[in-house]
Amino acid sequence: MTTTFNLRELQAPLKERFTSDPESAKATMTVRSVTPHSDDPRVVRIEAPATGATWDASAHELAGGAGDLPCSGDIFLASLAACQEVTIRMVASAMRIQLKRLELTVEGDMDFRGTMGVDQDTPVGITDIRVIIDIEADAPADRLERLVQRAEQYCVVSATLKEPPAVTMKVRVNGEG
Repeated sequence: MTTTFNLRELQAPLKERFTSDPESAKATMTVRSVTPHSDDPRVVRIEAPATGATWDASAHELAGGAGDLPCSGDIFLASLAACQEVTIRMVASAMRIQLKRLELTVEGDMDFRGTMGVDQDTPVGITDIRVIIDIEADAPADRLERLVQRAEQYCVVSATLKEPPAVTMKVRVNGEG
């Protein structure tokens, strides 16, 4: 059984509200660490308080992790894959394109000499990211290219990577500060 999902109908009142009250479109997303006490410093637990979702992460194997949990780099790349896919699917729905298959692969290159402090000239972090989109639909190639271009325009994570925000850090010592 196929259910017709009318995204335009769902989003219309939101767009109307955001137009009449721009402040109502602003949100702060929060995640926090909720790691239980452990003698293993390689494993952490993160929570998204808005949904109550939690996930565990570990150090990558090349940084001493056990390799049995996703590392923060996996989660970082997964957020890009998830955002890209959700955005493509939503734009396809708005464009009335029926997707037969959509698969995204996100790859990130990292040299662990940087994060392990082995070579001070080696950057810490992911240096190159590739997104491979494999799409199949009953639509001509030029229409699918427009779909992906429009989705790229509205993907929050991709846009954030292209125009990085300021990152600040505040340290509280013993609950103060």
